[in-house]
Amino acid sequence: MNTSTLSNATKIRSAPEGMAARTQAGVSLPVKVLEPSAIALNLIEVEHVTATRDKMNSRAIPRVVIVGAGFGGLNAAKTLANAPVQITVIDRKNFHTFQPLLYQVATAGLSPGEIAAPIRSILRSHKNIEVLMAEVSGFDLDRRTVMTPDANVPYDYLIVAAGATHSYFGRDDWEPYTPGLKTIEDALEIRRRVLLAFELAERQAAAGEGAAQLNFVIVGGGPTGVELAGTLSEIARYALAHDFRSIDPARTHILLLEGGPRVLPAYAEDLSRSAQEQLNHLGVEVRTSTMVTQIEPGAVYAGSTRLPATVILWAAGVAASPLGKKLGVPGDRAGRVFVQPDLSVPGHPEVFVIGDLAALKDEHGKMLPGVAPVAIQEGRFVAKLIRKDMGAPPLSRSSRQGGDFDSRPPFHYWDKGSLATIGRAAAVAQFGRIHISGYIAWLSWLFVHILFLIGFQNRLLVFIQWAWSYVTYERGARLITGSTYLPGWHTEQNVSATTPKPGAQEIHTAPPK
Repeated sequence: MNTSTLSNATKIRSAPEGMAARTQAGVSLPVKVLEPSAIALNLIEVEHVTATRDKMNSRAIPRVVIVGAGFGGLNAAKTLANAPVQITVIDRKNFHTFQPLLYQVATAGLSPGEIAAPIRSILRSHKNIEVLMAEVSGFDLDRRTVMTPDANVPYDYLIVAAGATHSYFGRDDWEPYTPGLKTIEDALEIRRRVLLAFELAERQAAAGEGAAQLNFVIVGGGPTGVELAGTLSEIARYALAHDFRSIDPARTHILLLEGGPRVLPAYAEDLSRSAQEQLNHLGVEVRTSTMVTQIEPGAVYAGSTRLPATVILWAAGVAASPLGKKLGVPGDRAGRVFVQPDLSVPGHPEVFVIGDLAALKDEHGKMLPGVAPVAIQEGRFVAKLIRKDMGAPPLSRSSRQGGDFDSRPPFHYWDKGSLATIGRAAAVAQFGRIHISGYIAWLSWLFVHILFLIGFQNRLLVFIQWAWSYVTYERGARLITGSTYLPGWHTEQNVSATTPKPGAQEIHTAPPK
C-alpha cells in the first residue's frame, strides 16, 4: 500500500532557516523549531517551577521536632506517626535505653544490647519520621528553631524530652569517686569497678599480702539504691561464691545509706519496712537518717564517722537536663521547667516539655514523679494535642504570647502502680491501696518490665537470661573492660598508716554473718 497517497498524511517540506512547514490535508502550517539552548532553558524553567511547587507543598506540612528519644519522645513520635506531619527526632545517642534495667547491666546480669535498641530500627516503619544524631545546643523560641552544631532545625511544634542526669547536690567533685546510674556508660563503669574490686582483692591475697575487706557503699535508698544493694549482695554470696581461691566473696560487706528516715520514701511505710527487712535478709546493712558529708577515694564520711569503701555508688539524687535552662523559661531548683496544665511552655503553646524535664503537679498538689510511666503518658498526650491542633486554625500571635489555649484539656496522670525489686524473689509493689511484698511482687515486676521492653528479640533474650540466672545464680556479663584503676584501692589498704582527719572516727564494719 502506498501511504503517500493517503489524504490525511502529514508531510514536512523545506522552509526558511529556523522554521519548518507541516502539510496536512493540503494545508501548509509553519512550525517554529527551537534551538537546543532554548530547549534547555525551557527544561530548566520547568524543573525550577516543579521544585518550587514541591517546596511549597513540603512547607504546608507542619514539622514536629522531638528532642530526646527516651520513653516520652519515642511515644510522642509513634503516636504522631500516621498524622499529616513531618517528624524529626534528635538525640545525641543513636540508641534508646530501657533505663529501669540499667542496674542489671551494672551488676553483670544483662549485656547493654539486651536493654537498648537503635532509634532508627524502632522508627523505621514510619516514613514521616527522620532521625538525627546530634547534640542540641540551644533553642530560639521566637524564630522556632532548634540549634545544633551543624545546622538550625526549624519547627512548627517542639517537644523537649531530654530527660535527667544524676545530681551531686553541688558536690560535682565527688563524681570521679562515686558514679551514678543514668546511662549505659554509667552502668558499664559500675560493672567495671565492682568486678575489679574482687579481682584486685584476689590478686593481693594470692601474693600473700592478706585478704582485703571489701566494702561496697551505696548512697541513696530510693529504688535504684535498693536494687543495686540487693543485687550486689546476691552476686557476692551466690554468683561469685565458688570462683575465687584466695578470698571469700561472701564476706563482702554491702552498706546502704539513706538520708531520710526510711528506704523507698515514695512508697507506703509498710512497704518501706518490708523492703528493709528483705535487704537485711540478703545481708545488706541499712542505715537511715544518715547524711553523707564527704566522699574521697576509699571512704565515705557521715558526719565525723569514716566508713571505708572499696566501691562507692551514687543513687541519691537526680537533676534535669541542662537543656531545660536553655529554653529561657522559669524552672525549679532541680532544673525542671514549669509547664502549663497541657504541658506547654508559658507563652509558647507550640512548645511542650515532657518527662523528667517537666515540673507539673497532679490534682492533689504533688509533683509528678520522674518515672517512665509518666513520660510515656505525657508523650502520648502531647502527640494527641498536636493531632487535634492540626484541624484547628493556625496559632495566632496573641495566643502564642499569652499561652492560653482554653480548648486544650489538662494532662492527667493515671498512676497504675509502682514496683521496686530488691533481689531474687524479693520485691515490693504498690497498686493503689493494694500492697504486695515478696515473691508475688517480684513476679509482677518481671512481667511488667519484660512487657515494656522494646523489641521482641530483647524481650526473649532477657526472659531467657533471667530464667537461667534464677536457676543457676549465674551472671552472664561479667566482663571487665577499660581501665584497671580503682579509685581509693591503695588508699584503703594503707588507711592504718595515714593520719585520720581531726575529730574523725573510723568505723570498721564487720562482714555479714
